[in-house]
Amino acid sequence: MYAQYKLLDKQIKEVQKVLTDLQQRDNNMYRVILMAEPIPVEVRTSVSTNADYYRKLLDMTNSEIVVTTTKKVEEIRKQLYIQSRSYDDLIVYSKNRESMLESLPAIQPVLNKDLTRMASGYGWRIDPVYHVKRFHEGMDFTAPIGTDIFATAKGTIASAGWKQGYGNCVEINHGFGYLTLYGHMSAIKVRVGQKIKRGDVIGLVGSTGKSTGPHLHYEVHYKGQIMNPQNYYFLDLSPAEYDKMVQMANNSGLILD
Repeated sequence: MYAQYKLLDKQIKEVQKVLTDLQQRDNNMYRVILMAEPIPVEVRTSVSTNADYYRKLLDMTNSEIVVTTTKKVEEIRKQLYIQSRSYDDLIVYSKNRESMLESLPAIQPVLNKDLTRMASGYGWRIDPVYHVKRFHEGMDFTAPIGTDIFATAKGTIASAGWKQGYGNCVEINHGFGYLTLYGHMSAIKVRVGQKIKRGDVIGLVGSTGKSTGPHLHYEVHYKGQIMNPQNYYFLDLSPAEYDKMVQMANNSGLILD
């Protein structure tokens, strides 16, 4: 019995080694490539124990060996199940890869190749009306009234109309957890429920709502959290232009809303 247990224990350790390698490749390579969040360690390793079942095993001959082996087998079975479900998820992610890329906000919302239209970045700034420090949840782009505003990714118009503080405002649901907001428009060119693609004109720059001058206020939300928009312009800026834009955004203290 003891020799058989030692052999079983060795086999279990070999399987566990292979499983650990699969889990590491899953989290650190496959899910990174496909922009999928890693599976938390506690989800992978948690085991639902059946206390009554284990108590019955303790009454059997060589019960401690049986219980130890049973627990190990149950743990591996649970981890293999999680790994199998993970690969199922990755298949779905890979099928949706093209749609995900189209739905990722990845350009500036106004023509700004020379970066001269950026007034303020994301972060703590001085409010131009109340003259107190507050957190600016987006980026401001200055431009003449009537300048085209572009959708930064494929999506569906979630709202289009007056929004307190933002004036004429459009929100786009891009799916995959992303939503973008465009504020202070002089005119709105889309309607709720309309399907749009990256680069479509959705409105015109204005100064409606709480605004001290013509500009576009732009926000990026991901899974309900407001993100720094400067991290989402990689399709229309070179590395050098991107570095310049980040520096300008961090140094600017002027906001227009």
